[in-house]
Amino acid sequence: MEKAVLITIGDEILSGNTVDTNSNFIATELKNIGIQVIQIFTISDEIGTIKKTLKAAFEIGDLIITTGGLGPTRDDKTKKALAEYFNDEIALDEVTFNHLKKYMERRGRTDILERNREQAFVPTKSVVFQNHFGTAPCMMMEQDGKLCFSLPGVPYEVKPLIRDQIVPYLKEKFNLYYIYTRIVSVVGIPESILADTIEDWELALPENLSLSYLPVGTRVKLRLTASGDDESALKKQAEEEIQKLLPLVKDHVIAVTEDKIEKILAEILMERNLTISTAESCTGGELAKMITSTAGSSKYFIAGIIPYATEKKIEILKVSQETVDEFTVVSEQVASEMAKGCQRLFDTDISISTTGVAGPGKGEDGNEVGTVFYSIRIKDQQVTSKLYMPHLDRLDFMNFVSQKIIQDLVGLLINR
Repeated sequence: MEKAVLITIGDEILSGNTVDTNSNFIATELKNIGIQVIQIFTISDEIGTIKKTLKAAFEIGDLIITTGGLGPTRDDKTKKALAEYFNDEIALDEVTFNHLKKYMERRGRTDILERNREQAFVPTKSVVFQNHFGTAPCMMMEQDGKLCFSLPGVPYEVKPLIRDQIVPYLKEKFNLYYIYTRIVSVVGIPESILADTIEDWELALPENLSLSYLPVGTRVKLRLTASGDDESALKKQAEEEIQKLLPLVKDHVIAVTEDKIEKILAEILMERNLTISTAESCTGGELAKMITSTAGSSKYFIAGIIPYATEKKIEILKVSQETVDEFTVVSEQVASEMAKGCQRLFDTDISISTTGVAGPGKGEDGNEVGTVFYSIRIKDQQVTSKLYMPHLDRLDFMNFVSQKIIQDLVGLLINR
């Protein structure tokens, strides 16, 4: 299996101002064609540092991919570092400049063409992959049969370059194995007990199959990965092993195909022709965001509201003022009335409500940070639950709670 090293270049990543999403995307795309990422470097935009890291990367990997550090100015340090490392010179590439010119013309920005002219200067030994969504091209250099791709850092430029140009090139360049992955989602059993339960099955897996445990909230994704030169045979092999696994964990399995919990929910809702709506307070729309992130969600997601203020819960969802006064706004009773009001308001088969304290301060009624009540109503049946997650910061809290609620909903629908 070919080994890859990723290098992220940029002080904005090191400072924490920008999250490195490129490495996650690239590693996933490479994994899908049988290339394993064995190291990820995050470095500053300094010529010496870039050259030193390239040297280290070439010592351990067959493929190096850098992102970031490419800009329109003459003092582009990444490009200079590449030229120095590969003992090369930088010169104007007419093909790249013509591509840049057409790119600017399509966007009506020929007025800044000269300012971006430096983007068309590349190392003379490089092979250029043109960027159709930005001004900085991708440059490929080779050393002793090993490849180095240098990409810009903007994610919406990186993704098409990797997906549409670099991955197809690598598949043709190298004799790559097929990689086939299946996910079995398990809930309601701790990871350690799960591992003990399926230990004999896992130890008996063929050599070309590997198993990974991927906890997501209170769910564990069992990822079975098969590699080989016959794709159809791998699919059959993986399916046979999953059928051996299912009897061992049958009471805890919620899905054997889709990976993300929102996609698992989407399959169930479309299959059963059910509609859903949300009324969120402490999750601030995260639930609706997750549910609608799946293509085709308009078929089942009708509407969602964020009645953050107590008076809006009363005014819009018809939560009783007496209920709020007696139990406080962060309570099982209010969550229950919110779900009923949401279902009535939007006329959906399913409604979900949340009320809680995401932090960092206590709730208006003195409820502790990390407290949340959520209610799931399916037709005329309803389940209201409580979570207490004081150790999570605000955004992690919203995400965890939303993941858990969708997971609970999936479980309720499967067992309905």
